[in-house]
Amino acid sequence: MSFIFKGRRIYLAGHTGLVGSALKRRLEREGTHLLLATHRELDLTRTAEVEKFLDLHRPELVINAAGRVGGIAANSKFPAEFIHTNLMIQTNLIHGAWKFGVRQFLNFGSGCMYPKESDRPMSPEMLLTGRMEPTSQPYALAKLAGAEMCAAYNRQHGTRYITAIPSNLYGPGDHFDTERSHVVSALIRRFHEAKKNGAKGVTLWGTGKATREFLFVDDLIDACLVLLALHKGDEPVNVGSGAVCSVAELAGHISRMMKFDGKLKWNRSKPDGADQKSLDSTVVRKLGWRPQTDLWTGLKQTYDWFLSKCES
Repeated sequence: MSFIFKGRRIYLAGHTGLVGSALKRRLEREGTHLLLATHRELDLTRTAEVEKFLDLHRPELVINAAGRVGGIAANSKFPAEFIHTNLMIQTNLIHGAWKFGVRQFLNFGSGCMYPKESDRPMSPEMLLTGRMEPTSQPYALAKLAGAEMCAAYNRQHGTRYITAIPSNLYGPGDHFDTERSHVVSALIRRFHEAKKNGAKGVTLWGTGKATREFLFVDDLIDACLVLLALHKGDEPVNVGSGAVCSVAELAGHISRMMKFDGKLKWNRSKPDGADQKSLDSTVVRKLGWRPQTDLWTGLKQTYDWFLSKCES
C-alpha cells in the first residue's frame, strides 16, 4: 500500500497515544507528509483552533486517533469527561475536515459501542439495537455519534469517512498509569509492581470470567491502511484478531511471562464489564487483511517496551 500514501498530506490527531504513535511510526515509514500537533499547540475541543489549523495546512486525509480513553475504573469515575471530550473532538475534526475540503477521514470506534446483550461475534448491524454496558455507556455513546456523523457526511456530501472498530488493543505506546490503562497494560503494571515489591499475591477486579478479543496495535495499523486504500461504504468496519480469551487466562499469560510466582485473587465485588466481547471482522478480511501477531508475542513486545520506559 506504500505508493497510495507516499507524499500525501496527512493530519494525525492524537499521535502520542497507543494507536496514534503506532500510526505515526508506520506513516513516517511510508514517506507521507505528516502533520502533527501536541495538545499545547492545538486543543481539539476548541472549534476555532481546529478550523484554523485545518484551513492553514489543508490536509488530504485526517486520522482521528485522539480522545479520552480508559478502563472500567476511569469510565466509572469520569463519565462526564468521557462523553464531553470525545464528542467535542470528533465533532470539530469531522465537520472541520469537510469544511476545508478533506475527502477522506479515518475515525475510530470501540467494541463498547455494541449492546451488552449482542450475539457473538458482534457485527455492525447490531449497533443501536439494545442497551450498552452501563460502566462505559457515556464513552460508547460518544463513539456511536462519531460513527454516525461520518456516515451522515458520506451520504450528504459524498466523502469517504470511515469508522474502524478495533477489538481490545494493546502494544508498545500504551498507557500504564492507573487512571487510563486498559486491561493488558493494567495487568502488566500490577504484576510488575507486585514482583518488584516481593508481594505474595495480586488481587484483580471482577471474577476473571469475562472474555475479550485482543488485537496487537500494529496489526490494527495494517488493517487501517487496507481500509483507507480499498474500503467503500458508510457502515463501521470491525477489526478483530479472532483470538479470544478470558481475563483470567490473560492474567495467567502475563504472570507466567513475567515469572511472577504469587497467587491471583479476584475481588468479585468489582465489575467485570461486559461478559463477552468479540467482533465479526469479515469485511476487512475480505479485503485481504490478516493479523500477524499472536498474543504471546504481542505481550512480550509490550512488556519489553514497558520495561524500557520504566528503566529510562
